[in-house]
Amino acid sequence: MFGPMKPLIPSDATSKALSAGADSDREDRSLHDEILTRLRDHIVEGNIPDGGRVPERQLCEMLGISRTPLREALKVLASEGLVELLPNRGARVRQLSEHDLGELFDVMGGLEGLAGRLACENITDTEIAEIERLHYEMYGFYLHRDMHGYFRINQLIHQKIVQASRNATLKSTYANFSGRIRRIRYSANFARKRERWAEAMREHETILEALRRRAGSELSDILFLHLRNKRTAAIEHLSEADQKANSAKLTLSETAS
Repeated sequence: MFGPMKPLIPSDATSKALSAGADSDREDRSLHDEILTRLRDHIVEGNIPDGGRVPERQLCEMLGISRTPLREALKVLASEGLVELLPNRGARVRQLSEHDLGELFDVMGGLEGLAGRLACENITDTEIAEIERLHYEMYGFYLHRDMHGYFRINQLIHQKIVQASRNATLKSTYANFSGRIRRIRYSANFARKRERWAEAMREHETILEALRRRAGSELSDILFLHLRNKRTAAIEHLSEADQKANSAKLTLSETAS
């Protein structure tokens, strides 16, 4: 004989407990996302040098958290390729050579070019309108020389185009490579800052125009060239940073002697 069946509809007390648990989970997830975003921005914006150790104690104080949530966030950033986890020694910001950057940007250019071609086949009018809205929001940040806001919206526009490709494999591959060059992609805006920034803004105008016309082949070429120009600026910025570092070491050596 079977025993009495358990009720399928939970009692009020059970419903409240489940609801409270769900609310708690949402709050935990929201806090995790906020910590992750702030930590990612802090690193992307160059507050820790390339190859530099991640100062856990200082970051915990800055974010108002314990080391456990900080280390969970660092694991995510490591999976994105932004930092490297060191066995029993914390983490450090991933450092890329000029050769690494050249290869990564070329792969990203290919991925974005393919995404643009596929997006023109699949994108809806509503999605184009949203990208257009983001474009003008980004332009406002450009006019006010707000690099943080500009970069955030810029990345969102590129992500929207990739999402419109309707290709899950492309999206996951793009996300993997995007994290690895996010930091240098941000700093590239400081190479010949005014000229490069204006050049990038003009390139985005042509991206939007090709997207409006759903000109897939044209958009693919524009996006690849856009990433190639970004690569040139990134390598230029990296070279300038290396020259400054070497000059500082030389000055320090001369002072010591």
